[in-house]
Amino acid sequence: MAEVIKVGMADLKVSTSPNIVTTLGLGSCVGIALYDPVIKLGGLAHVMLPDSTKIKNNSNKAKFADTGIQELVKLMIAKGASKSRLQAKIAGGAKMFEVSNDLGRIGERNVEATKIMLKKLGIRLIAQDTGLNYGRTVELNCENGEFYIKSVGKPIKIL
Repeated sequence: MAEVIKVGMADLKVSTSPNIVTTLGLGSCVGIALYDPVIKLGGLAHVMLPDSTKIKNNSNKAKFADTGIQELVKLMIAKGASKSRLQAKIAGGAKMFEVSNDLGRIGERNVEATKIMLKKLGIRLIAQDTGLNYGRTVELNCENGEFYIKSVGKPIKIL
């Protein structure tokens, strides 16, 4: 029987088949799903901000795209994943409010920072559903790596 593992905001979790790892309410936040298809190990991070270096006294690595992705990769390798097999899928990074300052671009900046860190770590980004102006709830199926994206009033997307 599959267990549903919930990932909170500024949080990350790793699980194996047949479990599902999910996070709710991605607005400007980005959900980063990593998957090793050989051992059917999945990981999901719910990052809120692009860059940990701009904040002092930060102990929550999962809160930021740069440190959150590194932490997720570290956890997955510790559970037997091979970095060279990891595949990434991302969702979120929406522009939830019409504001003209930099805060209005936080979703876009989160997506940019996520892509930069994945590239730096040599992890292939194979699918994404980012931007626009609506929230998303995502589920990573650890059995097959399917990444479900659910949004109010929209059909379910499977990446």
